[in-house]
Amino acid sequence: MINGFVVIDKPAGITSHDVVSRVRRILGTRRVGHTGTLDPFATGVLPVAVNEGTKAIPFLDEGLKRYEAVLRLGVTTDTLDTTGRVLREADFSSITGESLEASLTRFTGVISQIPPMYSAIKQGGQPLYRLARQGREVERAPRQVEIRSLEMLSFAPPLVSMRVLCSRGTYVRTLADDIGTLLGCGAALQELRRTASGPFVISEAVTIDQLDGAAREGRAEALCLAPWSALAHLADIPLTDAGLAKVRQGRSPEWGDTNVAQPCACDAPMLVRLSREKRLVAVAEIAPASAADPRIVLKRVFICD
Repeated sequence: MINGFVVIDKPAGITSHDVVSRVRRILGTRRVGHTGTLDPFATGVLPVAVNEGTKAIPFLDEGLKRYEAVLRLGVTTDTLDTTGRVLREADFSSITGESLEASLTRFTGVISQIPPMYSAIKQGGQPLYRLARQGREVERAPRQVEIRSLEMLSFAPPLVSMRVLCSRGTYVRTLADDIGTLLGCGAALQELRRTASGPFVISEAVTIDQLDGAAREGRAEALCLAPWSALAHLADIPLTDAGLAKVRQGRSPEWGDTNVAQPCACDAPMLVRLSREKRLVAVAEIAPASAADPRIVLKRVFICD
């Protein structure tokens, strides 16, 4: 049974849910889910969890995302990208590469963004995009996001390409619109490609057709990133045979059930991997104790082969 994550290079024109449905059919399992939704027109890294990989989703570190984006100057749309209805057009001839690069510095660091109406964020129990399709616009609370870096790759008016490294929750469509507002000519996102989401990178991604071909040839497991590797940001604590047996029974192991020289020191609760021969057995929390060694508390147990 395949367990872990397949990094799909999502094509334009389909939803992230469509990708999940295709992967379910290809791999013949219902236990499939994705992380980090991509808009239908966007392409690139879409991590898809399969079987036991779905249990690892809450423990992933996808705090940073990397995108390559193309902006179209001189146009503003209702969706903030070029798939939407044009609201305004403006002259952009005065914009130079230097003035655009200068504007990008205004959007690095921690900034405030208002989520777009065409988004899956729920308000009053309804996704905002449904309200937008009804012609309604509601007030949205601004959110704090972080733009780690914003680099212009090319300037060929009306098109500008740039690379963005940002925190999760950042809307690149909103970023494009805000840049256009600052420049005074408006801008809409024309292309968006995600090249990294936490530990998942485009160089390891496969197309849906490539996954299908591999599955037909019995090679699909080779395209899967194991949960142990996907959670590499967590410290690893190898278990002894006795520790493995305890975890299989749903019992938290003691430090004597591990292969570490001494208990982990920590001032606050921390998540760790419990493993056996580099296979993920469980995610646990190390809980500090004032007068004793920190306790190991099971959080999620994975199937042990």
